Amino acid sequence: MIRNYFLIAFRNFRRNKLFLAIYVFGLSIGISASVVIFILVRHELSFDRFQPDRERIYRVVMDFKFGEISGHGAAVPAPLATAVTTEVTGVDAVAPIMKFQGDAKVQVTVSGDVYPRPSVFKKQSGVVFTTVDYFDLVPHEFIAGDPLKALGDPFNVVLTESRARQYFPGKDLTHIIGKQLDYNDKINVTVSAVVKDLTENTDLQAMEFISYNTIAKTNLQENFMMTVWDDWMAYSSLYVKLSPSNDRYGVERQLAGIHKKYRKEDPDRNNSAAYKLQPLADIHFNPDYIGFDQRIAHKPTLYSLLAIAGFILLLACINFTNLTTAQAAQRAKEIGIRKTIGSSRKQLIYQFLCETFCVTTLAAVVSISITPILMGLFAEFLPPGINHNPSSEPLFMGFLLCLVLVVSFMSGFYPAFVLSKFRPIAVLKDRIYSGSQTRTGHIRRVLTVTQFIIAQFFVIAAFMVGKQIHYSMNQDLGFRKDAIITFETPFRDDADHRELLVSKIKSIQGVDQVTTGFLPPSMQGAAFNNVKLNDGTEPIDLQVQIRFGEPEFISLYGIEIMTGRNIQPGENINEMLINQKCARDLGFVNVREIIGRQLLVGNGQNLTVVGVMQDFHEGSFHLRKGPLIFTSRPGSFVHLSLINDASSRQHWPEVINKIRQSYMDIVPDGDFNYSFVDDTIAGFYERERNMAKLLNWSTVISIAISCLGLLGLVVYTSETRTKEIGIRKIFGATVSSIVTLLSMDFFRLILIAFFISGPLAWWAVDNWLNGFAYRTSMSWWVFAGSAGGLIIFAVATLAGQLIKTATQSPVKSLRSE
Repeated sequence: MIRNYFLIAFRNFRRNKLFLAIYVFGLSIGISASVVIFILVRHELSFDRFQPDRERIYRVVMDFKFGEISGHGAAVPAPLATAVTTEVTGVDAVAPIMKFQGDAKVQVTVSGDVYPRPSVFKKQSGVVFTTVDYFDLVPHEFIAGDPLKALGDPFNVVLTESRARQYFPGKDLTHIIGKQLDYNDKINVTVSAVVKDLTENTDLQAMEFISYNTIAKTNLQENFMMTVWDDWMAYSSLYVKLSPSNDRYGVERQLAGIHKKYRKEDPDRNNSAAYKLQPLADIHFNPDYIGFDQRIAHKPTLYSLLAIAGFILLLACINFTNLTTAQAAQRAKEIGIRKTIGSSRKQLIYQFLCETFCVTTLAAVVSISITPILMGLFAEFLPPGINHNPSSEPLFMGFLLCLVLVVSFMSGFYPAFVLSKFRPIAVLKDRIYSGSQTRTGHIRRVLTVTQFIIAQFFVIAAFMVGKQIHYSMNQDLGFRKDAIITFETPFRDDADHRELLVSKIKSIQGVDQVTTGFLPPSMQGAAFNNVKLNDGTEPIDLQVQIRFGEPEFISLYGIEIMTGRNIQPGENINEMLINQKCARDLGFVNVREIIGRQLLVGNGQNLTVVGVMQDFHEGSFHLRKGPLIFTSRPGSFVHLSLINDASSRQHWPEVINKIRQSYMDIVPDGDFNYSFVDDTIAGFYERERNMAKLLNWSTVISIAISCLGLLGLVVYTSETRTKEIGIRKIFGATVSSIVTLLSMDFFRLILIAFFISGPLAWWAVDNWLNGFAYRTSMSWWVFAGSAGGLIIFAVATLAGQLIKTATQSPVKSLRSE
């Protein structure tokens, strides 16, 4: 019996190759999109799921408040680790992690080699200082060395297998124990153990583990502020593993006691700070606590992706249902004859479900080849470490099999029950569309409207996301961003080399202006300081962003000074510029009145306000403009503008190469890494641009599938109204009037879909735009354009079939009467 089901299915497919291609195309696109999204979401949700007792592992983070500004941080003061170890009960493991500042240059010395010259490896990432408790939180398999003693003594290092083979190629890993490594010509350590690389996804990923006790034996103790409670490095983090009988809130109360004991009390009651325990499962998804060089996944985006996958799959299933029921006339006599000779309804249902399963399986096979292509198209959207060819993974094949079964049931259940319900007498009298079949037509229209609701939603969302990105990238930021590049130098405290480099760059033809300073006007993240105004009444304390540089910094970026003047050149000039927001927050409605006043900066220096700058966007459009100060001090960042006319742009690569050469002449061992300011600003909206790309593809797919569903509906309509059209033509109806009559029914469905999807899209997009402090408007033309665009696609889909139906000879359609 089962063999017959498949034979009949194969014969039907051979007779209806066009519909088979449409079925497979629609389902394969839906399945492929769902598979890609499944791979992405599974990858992100798998982070830190492999650690034993992971529900007991926490990261110590900070919540702080400065006046009206609330903040969060993943970094903590370095001495907190020692205090937690000695003063907090209920903690089984304490793992401080101090990341190596910058990239490490590693020299490998192998005792007994014929050629003792060390091998040198530059820009080695993943180097951390930690304790042996780290391996209790993140289990590694030890290949060589004693796990209990590996990080006990200072100047020991544990290497991962891949890093060990990089440093000691061709050597037995058990024989490299005792070999020497030198980091940046400052720290000489001994290899004490080798562990296997982690294959699981985790944010606690490192390649080289230097014993934490090494810090206390070197000048790094001062660099890492190991005894400072009132400040901390972004590189410093702390993880703890609680005992099974303890709870996080009890430990947080003990941490509050440590904070009160060691931190100086802030005289301003509006300022506060507190330690908090962040669960391990929350680390990969919480944007409030982003660790240094950590990538955060956005859970709402993941859920949105799952919703998009569900919608696309639903569209494909609706499309299959519409097309299958639209072919009812072609299968009606077959069903009638089968019932007449004894086939039961149950057998017919199995037959149609079998056909649906075959189509879905074929679509799944096609999707296996399509998935890597889609993965390539969405490469920018996919996180690092994801498998771009997942077909070899057992979980992938299991998911695909489940998807085939679910889609087969969703797509085939309704058509199977509809087609198997035909009565043999009605079928053989050619009356399958009378009576009870009216309800089937209504259901088919509801499915078509559902398709276009989803398609309209995607169109509107894609338009509005693109409109907001265009708004963010093209609004006046309050400073010049085009044709400006920045790069960092090691000359923070070396004025001679800095001036020499600036002088060499200024002499390069194609360079317009050059200056040094601290960071560009707009950046990802923030550098804060406090300023205090004491005008004889109650002091006003304000947290501000800070930039500093030479006076040319202001002119290079085209920042307008609203009142006053620019600062004077020199490192010891006690002058500053503030923006309008800062002046207003300090209580000056008329910003001119603050000129000449002195502000106490956080470092204890009194600076005189000599000018007020126009407010400019110091971050992305997600954030409001805040108070900001600018003062005179050369920095380690070199800012330069290129000559920006059409004839010179083609020579920019040549100019940048000359700048690189000038840099390498002065810093032979350095790395020249530059960035364009406008590229940096575009990076603020990387998530939004990825979302726009995803929505654009989803829109194309949903429109294509919806139009296929519409094609199924017009085929169905043409077959059910053939005699009606014939009679109308006999009574004088023209082709154009018949086409208009038939198409109005479909346009009515599209308009119904628009009036349902429009408010839904408005609500969803408005909520999304609320995440921007500066946002575009909800334009009426976006909604009108989306409706008009879908009508155009519908016309293109319907035109051929409707004209064919309208031009058919009435003699042919009425012959049986």
